[in-house]
Amino acid sequence: MNDPTSTPVPTADAHQGLHSGQGALRGEHPGRAAQPVIKVVDLAWLEFTKPDLDRAEAFAHDFGFTTAARTDDILHLRGALAGPHCVVIRRGPASRFIGPAFRAADAADLDRLARATGHKVRTLTEYGGGRAVDLLDPSGIPVRVVHGVTEQPARPLRQPLVLNTGPTTAVARINATQRPPRKPSQVQRLGHVVLSTRVFRRALDWYLHHLGLIVSDFLYLDGQRDRGPSMAFLRCDRGSEPADHHTLAMHLGPDTGYVHSAYQVADLDALAAGGAYLRERGYHHSWGIGRHIQGSQIFDYWRDPDRFMLEHYADGDVFDNTLEPGWAAMSASGLAQWGPPATRDFLGTTPSPRAFLQAISALREDNEIDRARLLGLLKALSK
Repeated sequence: MNDPTSTPVPTADAHQGLHSGQGALRGEHPGRAAQPVIKVVDLAWLEFTKPDLDRAEAFAHDFGFTTAARTDDILHLRGALAGPHCVVIRRGPASRFIGPAFRAADAADLDRLARATGHKVRTLTEYGGGRAVDLLDPSGIPVRVVHGVTEQPARPLRQPLVLNTGPTTAVARINATQRPPRKPSQVQRLGHVVLSTRVFRRALDWYLHHLGLIVSDFLYLDGQRDRGPSMAFLRCDRGSEPADHHTLAMHLGPDTGYVHSAYQVADLDALAAGGAYLRERGYHHSWGIGRHIQGSQIFDYWRDPDRFMLEHYADGDVFDNTLEPGWAAMSASGLAQWGPPATRDFLGTTPSPRAFLQAISALREDNEIDRARLLGLLKALSK
């Protein structure tokens, strides 16, 4: 098997002010596999269990989803753009994240992935149909790769507002006011998911090799760059067709699993008016509004009633497959170009017995968390 980190870096230089101030140093991780098994083309959906589907559906509608299908035991949520459901919630005894599903380019990719991993291609029998290969990543998170799932037609889209900019002689809106209503932000589609892992390097290489994802940006801990990155923003490799700056982001941490998921809306007004609507209904605001550095998107973060974090975003970067990964030091202040300081709630740094036990457990296990890495993470999140 080829070493997934041995591929030459691509030729384009993205570090002249495009998305990061630094490129890789000699011998650092190239951010892609030499010969990936397949190349997924998008994130298909995320799957959760929750005990109260009525409450989950009520929040989903307030956040901007619509219901694609519903039974007593399962809820399928969708965005306005054409495609399959983007969130699946099953009734279960506790609220937990199950895992992501990625979309394969064609049916042959599923067969190739199954042969390479020793798994089987199976038929999906519930809403949407299609076929799938079910895997486990090195963190133990279930990962599903699907093809042939039924796509729903697009719904009418809320169009971006027409903005007046520049001199009055060149404005686009004349004798017309603009008053976007406070109502749910229309979710257009699922954009990305962020995961935490104690085995960052192993998980990173697994996704690069098995799913063909490529890295847009690496973050490293201050003073520990020689130990490699501690976070990666990964996009789909669609060749010359642009893809979201990240479809999956992962960071090293004492916890394992879901951090947040992000859903595209039309523009800043849709994001802000939808946030005002959520605030009026008493939902917990985690962080925002601001603009990220890695990915550049305008963001706003919320917690659902089960404490899962979800992001509305607009105006994100898209890259083709020619750009090299950017490299930057990890810090809380480096998460946004503008906006309020990142909150403890968003960063997950609020002291708690659970966080303490996770850190102790991580230090005792055979993984990539040691005292220096843990202290480096705490330092980065305090800067």
